[in-house]
Amino acid sequence: MYTTTDERGILNNFAAEPKISYAEYPSQEEQRRYAMQGGVATLLVGVLLLIAFSVS
Repeated sequence: MYTTTDERGILNNFAAEPKISYAEYPSQEEQRRYAMQGGVATLLVGVLLLIAFSVS
């Protein structure tokens, strides 16, 4: 942690900055997996909505 002191003796603490890492574009397999997960999630939400409307 980096700390400074001004002329009145007040401390000012600075957080340690994390190392920067850049994101990589997903591979074809990961893109297919994301699309499949999105389809399953959409299907699940649709089924839940149909059940909610049919019960009410």
